[in-house]
Amino acid sequence: MADSPLHPSIVAMVSLAANIAANHPKKGLCQLERLRGYGVAEEQIDMVVDIARHIRDEAGQMLDAAFDDEAQPVAASTGASPRLTIAIDAAPAACCTPTAKGNACC
Repeated sequence: MADSPLHPSIVAMVSLAANIAANHPKKGLCQLERLRGYGVAEEQIDMVVDIARHIRDEAGQMLDAAFDDEAQPVAASTGASPRLTIAIDAAPAACCTPTAKGNACC
């Protein structure tokens, strides 16, 4: 089996970000331990975590907005309850927005 073309620290960073963005139950804690073992600076780890959380949160907001848009109210004649509305921030038009800390996610 050939060695990975990526340095193990890069693989661990990608995996950490994916675990966080996907809300994986293991939370990327194994990758966090590996990154620290490789001597990756805490500032770099913090940036990866910030970006992954931003992407996860943005995806949740977009899914909620899509649900609200598609969950049309049922006709009043059926006696069904009116549609619930959830207040969320409007998704920006840009394909990539910076995190609250100003980190670019693309």
